[in-house]
Amino acid sequence: MIAFVSGPVAALAPTTAVIEVGGIGMAVQCTPGTLAGLRIGTDARLATSLVVREDSLTLYGFADDDERQVFELLQTASGVGPRLAQAMLATHSPDALRTAVATGDEKALTAVSGIGKKGAQKLLLELKDRLGDPVGARIGQQGVGTPVSSSWRDQLQAALIGLGYATREADEAVTAVTPQAEAAIAGGGQAPVPQLLRAALQTLNRAR
Repeated sequence: MIAFVSGPVAALAPTTAVIEVGGIGMAVQCTPGTLAGLRIGTDARLATSLVVREDSLTLYGFADDDERQVFELLQTASGVGPRLAQAMLATHSPDALRTAVATGDEKALTAVSGIGKKGAQKLLLELKDRLGDPVGARIGQQGVGTPVSSSWRDQLQAALIGLGYATREADEAVTAVTPQAEAAIAGGGQAPVPQLLRAALQTLNRAR
């Protein structure tokens, strides 16, 4: 198992970071929140989980060991593969997921793209005794469904700047996708940062 990768960031893409390790570029799948903390040319250390399939080897990267552990525990539930587990961590922090499961918050799980009401109910049952209690804050101090960052706008802007766009370009792209984010929030969910990032990049590409 590759427990972590450490080295300069060679490249960034909407879902991937390339970390140079011993002269080799390691492509690591990351959430927008993790990517937002990386800068090209700056050293980084990512906790990693290697997913082996018959036709592929995929390395997933995380800001810390706790996030990686939750990623792996989520996949012990039936129907949860690495992509859905990563989507859950792109929407909620590890402690927010623990809180949601501990309190049976179905709404927090349905905020994740790809999880419906029945799927959320099933996950709450299967994960109840697996994720453990929140470690960063007591239940009641941290709101259920708290996103990885304090604001979807901040998270999205940081991800765009990390990808090399100027602050002005990032601001304009965030403004362009704001109606999409507000529609999701008005529907009782949360702003889907991964989808918003893709939409923002499409806006920027059309502008060039």
